[in-house]
Amino acid sequence: MVLWVFGYGSLVWNPGFDFDERIVGYIKDYRRVFDLACIDHRGTPEHPARTCTLEAKKGAICWGAAYCVKGSIERERVAMQYLEKRECEYDLKSSVDFYKEGDDLRPALTKVLVFTSTPDKEANRYYLGPAPLEQMARQIATATGPCGNNRDYLFFLEKAMFNIGHEDGYVIELANKVRKVLRWLEEKKKKTSPRISPKPHHPLNLMQLAPLLETTVANSR
Repeated sequence: MVLWVFGYGSLVWNPGFDFDERIVGYIKDYRRVFDLACIDHRGTPEHPARTCTLEAKKGAICWGAAYCVKGSIERERVAMQYLEKRECEYDLKSSVDFYKEGDDLRPALTKVLVFTSTPDKEANRYYLGPAPLEQMARQIATATGPCGNNRDYLFFLEKAMFNIGHEDGYVIELANKVRKVLRWLEEKKKKTSPRISPKPHHPLNLMQLAPLLETTVANSR
């Protein structure tokens, strides 16, 4: 048995399961978007995080990494059990062709599993849908959950795409807007933080010091 899984979000830098092979490549006619809610890892039900899903778009390509699990049905079962729990917000499993750099016509792999989500808020309660980048940036900058904050998810993905040599302009633009929000929040925090007033300076009272000076002089004789 052989299982291939395509990772385009956190799986790129943190697969979390045992695998035998990892290949950098891409799939066609999909693009990466931050349109899915996460309420148990990087966010909460009250303040959901925004994480990656795929949006169908003719002519687009999405770079990532394909992971291979082989050897036994049991190893495949363990990997799938882990992935289905981790990717619980994704309600679709699709089979895609996977391409390696330098060969755009012939897929390197076929029937590669990828977790996606139905782009419908009624069909999938985790689907948030698109929003202006500024609004998304504010949400990502402030959301946090049991596994960490939302902004790190975005920054780790930005770094992971750089490390595999295929940066994503959309991810970079969103990450820069989140950094801008974080700087604004930090400046706001500084302005609203209570300032500790310095202790008032009292001028010396020579009349009060006179007896002390006389005693000091007397003892020095």
